[in-house]
Amino acid sequence: MRWQGGRKGGNVEDRRGMSGGAVAGGGIGVLVIALIGYFVFGIDPSQTAQVLDQAAVSSSPQGDAPVGTPEDQAGQFVDVIGTNIDDVWRTQMEGYQPPNTVLYTQGTNTGCGFGQAAMGPFYCPNDQTVYLDLSFWQEMETKLGASGADFARAYVIAHEFGHHVQTLTGASGKVREAQKSARSQAEANKYSVALELQADCYAGVWAAHAAEASGGQVALEQGDVEEGMKTANAIGDDMLQKRSTGRVSPEGFTHGSSEQRMEWLRRGITTGDPRQCDTFSGL
Repeated sequence: MRWQGGRKGGNVEDRRGMSGGAVAGGGIGVLVIALIGYFVFGIDPSQTAQVLDQAAVSSSPQGDAPVGTPEDQAGQFVDVIGTNIDDVWRTQMEGYQPPNTVLYTQGTNTGCGFGQAAMGPFYCPNDQTVYLDLSFWQEMETKLGASGADFARAYVIAHEFGHHVQTLTGASGKVREAQKSARSQAEANKYSVALELQADCYAGVWAAHAAEASGGQVALEQGDVEEGMKTANAIGDDMLQKRSTGRVSPEGFTHGSSEQRMEWLRRGITTGDPRQCDTFSGL
């Protein structure tokens, strides 16, 4: 993937290496369960945040983190890709306002509770911020069999920005309301799956327009789509459940199967049209 000549927005808050707080006393066991639940099964971060709040989070001050373009290559990658995603969505959505982006190490305070690296990349709607501990990329590659290609990593970022788009459109709020009235956890999970698959599709929409929005400075190259599909396949609920328990329980899906994740990412890439990302019509 071509990206190093892309525009930098200079709006990345870099908290890496800063103290982010700790979970108090008896909440640690609950926290570990919550984090494993998210990392392995893909539990909705908002649900994890509720558990974290109930676990009595004790936060230490983080001080003033620098905001700008990080000096290291990984941080610059996040800045360029995030800026390009914003540029694409400005052309696709009237009134689009970019999310904040925070890089952190191990743990950090968020508007949704205390976040840890084991939760993976996540978006908090309360403060409209994408949180990234970049060690997750290595975890995906070494433990989950995901691709290490730049586009595969960019897909993960674009997916989280997709959740921001859903906050702006109101889709996320509607899902939360629907889940409140769901008759079972399995029914509530179906709404979560639809939300996640739409975010995958939105990531594909970004990829389809990345070159156009950047004058060719950020663009997919030969083989990139395949690498993205490899990652989508690796982080499907069925693959994660097999890896963890050796069996597949579709009623427990929260992000969609590998086949579904690849299908919706591909649909976004091939159509480039967010209107084709209606994952809720079948519910």
